[in-house]
Amino acid sequence: MAHIISFVNQKGGVGKTTSAVNVAAFLAKKKKETLLIDLDPQANATSGLGIKEAKAGLYEVLTQNFPPESTILQTQLNNLYLLPSTPNLAGANIELVTMENREFRLKEILDKIKRDLDYIIIDSPPSLGILTINGLVASEKVIIPVQCEYYALEGLGQLLNTINLVQENLQPNLSVLGVLLTMRDHKTRLSREVVLEVQRNFPGKVFETIIPRNVRLSEAPSFGKTILEYDRFSKGARAYKRVVREIMESV
Repeated sequence: MAHIISFVNQKGGVGKTTSAVNVAAFLAKKKKETLLIDLDPQANATSGLGIKEAKAGLYEVLTQNFPPESTILQTQLNNLYLLPSTPNLAGANIELVTMENREFRLKEILDKIKRDLDYIIIDSPPSLGILTINGLVASEKVIIPVQCEYYALEGLGQLLNTINLVQENLQPNLSVLGVLLTMRDHKTRLSREVVLEVQRNFPGKVFETIIPRNVRLSEAPSFGKTILEYDRFSKGARAYKRVVREIMESV
């Protein structure tokens, strides 16, 4: 039975997709059957895995009752599968509103396939709309990526409030697995201050591993590769390997 983990932050540019893709890749390397779900209409996780244009994807599964098995793709990595996003997914924001049990659409889909998997990783869009709510309702755990920059904690109150509302009304088993600090520049005082501030605000809930700002990490998606395939010895790759160890110990 799969552990289902959503990567969520309504702010863009916090390393959310990079984290979701590379965590999924390192779980697969550990011989865990892993499905990455691209819940973002921008489809960055899909293109970051080298898939330029999927014929069908999550939109068709959510709104047209396509069986998920018909759209899940095998990636270039053993044990790593992708339920891709397509530009159509933007329309799901509107179409889901009128549907019955709209918040539970993704959960109902994953309930059918989670027995065959070890992990399901969900890359949420940078918003707190109906797609993100679907991801939260389908999940047991949430990882919140936070970049080590100014205004790092901005909007986190609203996000935590949304998570609490989902917990109280829709998914009582949902909990925050941890805050993952990203894009750290160890040379700057600001980065150090943000790390301390986040640790103070989320005692016991911050991953020990901090993802560094790393050129290789930002280059990899443009080649359609995970950091594991692009440069497995880079600082970024070593950091995500440690994060995955922490996740596996926690769940």
